[in-house]
Amino acid sequence: MLWITLQLGVRNLLLHKLRSFLTMLGTILGVGSVIAMLAIGEGSKRKAVEQIRELGATNVIVRSIKPEPENEGESSNSSATQQQNSRVLEYGLKYRDFERLRDTLPTVVRALPIALLRKDAQHGGRRMANARILGTTPECLKVKNLVVHRGRFLTDTDLHVTANVCVLGAGAAQRLFGYEDPLGKDLLLGPSAYRVVGVLDQQASGTERPGAMSQSNFNNDVYIPLTAARRRFGELQLIVRAGSVEFERTQLSEITLTVASEKLVSQTAAMARSLLEKTHTKDNDYEIQVPLELLRQAEQEKRIWNLVLGSIAGIALLVGGIGIMNIMLATVTERTREIGIRRALGARRRDITRQFLVETTVLSSTGGLLGILVGIVIPLVVTATSEIETVLSWWSIMLAFGISVATGIMFGMYPARRAAMMDPIEALRHE
Repeated sequence: MLWITLQLGVRNLLLHKLRSFLTMLGTILGVGSVIAMLAIGEGSKRKAVEQIRELGATNVIVRSIKPEPENEGESSNSSATQQQNSRVLEYGLKYRDFERLRDTLPTVVRALPIALLRKDAQHGGRRMANARILGTTPECLKVKNLVVHRGRFLTDTDLHVTANVCVLGAGAAQRLFGYEDPLGKDLLLGPSAYRVVGVLDQQASGTERPGAMSQSNFNNDVYIPLTAARRRFGELQLIVRAGSVEFERTQLSEITLTVASEKLVSQTAAMARSLLEKTHTKDNDYEIQVPLELLRQAEQEKRIWNLVLGSIAGIALLVGGIGIMNIMLATVTERTREIGIRRALGARRRDITRQFLVETTVLSSTGGLLGILVGIVIPLVVTATSEIETVLSWWSIMLAFGISVATGIMFGMYPARRAAMMDPIEALRHE
């Protein structure tokens, strides 16, 4: 009987193909928008989470920041006044801060200092203006999750003898050497020549890294020994801006502390902040960043964002369900005489209810299947035509399809019950 009812319902829907398609259109758009919006939101949030995870869930990052200028009335700070007179602004982390953090904190298993320099990099006729040069130690390879593509990374010997060697990021190697093999070649970093001993692999995100010392492509970084950066370039940098020339002195741009367990990250950050407050009492020239906290916050925002997107797209499904109920009510009115004949021939009320519920279920499920196709195609088109990453998940497809079918049944229940409760005699008289 159920199979016969299904055949009868499909036949009735095919009698009005355009009306049936327009009825399904709301469900198609609703399901498609739910899947597409969740895929786009999941892709963008996953990229942000991956970039934060690259910083290391067990890392605590301390960065130098330029302090805000004081108000004119607040001139009690003698060091700030002296710096203004000498036109040299000194701020940020010191080498003694690194040694104190490394030797004092018991939870730290690895400490990485980085000094950021801005110099022109040149090889032959190729040039990178104002390139990011990072003076660092061999620990950088493990702490920053770098992968050597060719050659080697910096060693303790390079650090000890202050060797003029460098390791290039994948982007820097491409820009300075093109298709030429950079290993063993020399390049100019400012006025000094450095021998290329290694090339890093292309990083996964490839663009900006959250929490990095500056917002630039870290694949273009050049790594040199920290001792070479300190001895060859010093700590004083000339900053040329529109209409002014300033001097800044910063010893270290970043200190990354790696702890043994994620459970110790928050305590380590608190202890590091307490130690730094003793030596940086007046100048707000550093900040502490905990990637684990950023990761948890990003994941929480991702869940909220998915909920908001799903709710907005769910409204389209609700509109589609209202459209199904509206059409089915009109169908009940059109087929009143048919309902009376079926009741006169012995059809029970549950048979009439089943007939109209089958039709609404066919409408909603067919619209849901077509909506799945639309929802899969839209993210693929977005990814192909733009740089926006999309992630299709099976749970969003099942959720959208399940809601579409449930909506069709729920909104079809009232028209089906209305048809079943008709008086057969009055139905037969209907014109």
